[in-house]
Amino acid sequence: MKVYSYSEARQRLADVLNNARNEEVIIKRRGGEIFSILFRKSKKSPFDVSGIDTKASTKDILTAVRESRDRF
Repeated sequence: MKVYSYSEARQRLADVLNNARNEEVIIKRRGGEIFSILFRKSKKSPFDVSGIDTKASTKDILTAVRESRDRF
């Protein structure tokens, strides 16, 4: 566990976050408050998006793409 003062953590935020990937990081404020930073890996890919329901067929979509390319 790595411990930083608030001022040090603010100045070295990138280092603090990199350390949090491997171990818990504690930040202490002057008033006695203590904060813990833990790394959490995202459970799904940012490219994992839900589809939409549409009545357009593959043929309709390809036609629209061809028409948009022909305009230029």
